[in-house]
Amino acid sequence: MDPFLLRKLNTERAARRAVLHLTDLGDGRDRVIREGDPVAGPLGEAVADAFRSGKSGLVEAEERKFFLNVHLPPARIVVIGAVHISQALAKMAEVAGFDVTIVDPRTAFATEERFAGIDLVADWPEDILKTRPLDAYTALVAVTHDPKIDDFPLSEALAAGCFYVGALGSRKTHAKRVERLTALGHSEADIAKISAPIGLDIGAASPAEIAVAILADIVAHLRRRSLRGTAP
Repeated sequence: MDPFLLRKLNTERAARRAVLHLTDLGDGRDRVIREGDPVAGPLGEAVADAFRSGKSGLVEAEERKFFLNVHLPPARIVVIGAVHISQALAKMAEVAGFDVTIVDPRTAFATEERFAGIDLVADWPEDILKTRPLDAYTALVAVTHDPKIDDFPLSEALAAGCFYVGALGSRKTHAKRVERLTALGHSEADIAKISAPIGLDIGAASPAEIAVAILADIVAHLRRRSLRGTAP
């Protein structure tokens, strides 16, 4: 690979941005494509599919053969609230291949005994997100029911373009949340991206069932997300 392309590839990966190394197997020419770069026609569709699936491979487009080597940042889930749902969700999410972080300033809830082996941060989201910012490959799950804890990370998630933003609570609770996020300057379209009530509607009742609904919703958003810049 050309040293310039290699530096570009490594820079994008270090910044937790999705990137793809495309090689034309006919003439050996290659290029680096960032997620969101416009690529037209059938090749653009193949590139979009690779970014969605995260799978590298050989494709044929425009009577040529290309190898697409895709590099996606590890998808992660940041859970605000060390509650029973979080305990179940953390275990399931790790099995599904997600990196998981639990954030809760309430030290009575955020204990190693309840979250053994999980990346647990007993601190306020305002403080932790300064050093561990959200991004497009992060799912934000807010489950404390406490606006003082949930609202800031929800606002940050919308601003960062997280691929999934979910918040626990009834429709009445969410209506008040919408008012607060609107006051923070978020548009109606942005706020509508929040999954609330959180998770897929599967009739979940127990904390474990709600965790299943949340995880399924996260996977659906990750694999079906739209990719900016892919030309028709």
